[in-house]
Amino acid sequence: MKSSLIAFSALVLLIFVASNSEAAISCSDVIKDLKPCVSYLVSGSGQPPAACCSGAKALASAVSTSEDKKAACNCIKSTSKSIKINSQLAQALAGNCGINTPITISPDADCSKVG
Repeated sequence: MKSSLIAFSALVLLIFVASNSEAAISCSDVIKDLKPCVSYLVSGSGQPPAACCSGAKALASAVSTSEDKKAACNCIKSTSKSIKINSQLAQALAGNCGINTPITISPDADCSKVG
């Protein structure tokens, strides 16, 4: 788990430095909001922790433009490739937290369709 978090953090830093998006939200903001979800998405079960849902709700509120949504999606997509998340938990996260969002937590997300 610790090595997954280190790899996750390193990838986030790389994405943040390399990003030249016009979106107002940065990849570091996305990661900060979803960091409480990492343990749950890797090895959790049942309902997500309250801190995870709070972060996911904060992210959903922060992505108001199409550019923000695409930037968040691309950040999540790239970052999720570095850790082995449970795809069923990831797909159910928004619904389990009571959030309506077009952003999917998946290394296979099609971010061009988010907006």
